[in-house]
Amino acid sequence: MNIQFKKGVLKLCVLVLTANKDRYGYELVEQISQRFEIAEGTIYPLLRRLASEGLFSTYLFESMEGPPRKYYKITDQGRKVMNELVTEWGKFAGGVQEMVQGGLDE
Repeated sequence: MNIQFKKGVLKLCVLVLTANKDRYGYELVEQISQRFEIAEGTIYPLLRRLASEGLFSTYLFESMEGPPRKYYKITDQGRKVMNELVTEWGKFAGGVQEMVQGGLDE
């Protein structure tokens, strides 16, 4: 997948994936990589930035598989931003699909 496409939607993907369940960084990488490939190193700077912007709170939780994991919990502000991005994405994706289909039909 085009790297610019991924950069544009990664924030939306991370927010949506944490909407119903707190997640740790590697778990997010695994979830997103099931749909499209991302480098593990791309997710952690994004998570730090979103946490510093107040879209996530964080906490450590003991893991049976190693050191404690840092979990990301979406905040009310994060949910607001997520909902705005979902709306924008729907309009954008729909518009692009219409153009692509129109171009292919000509």
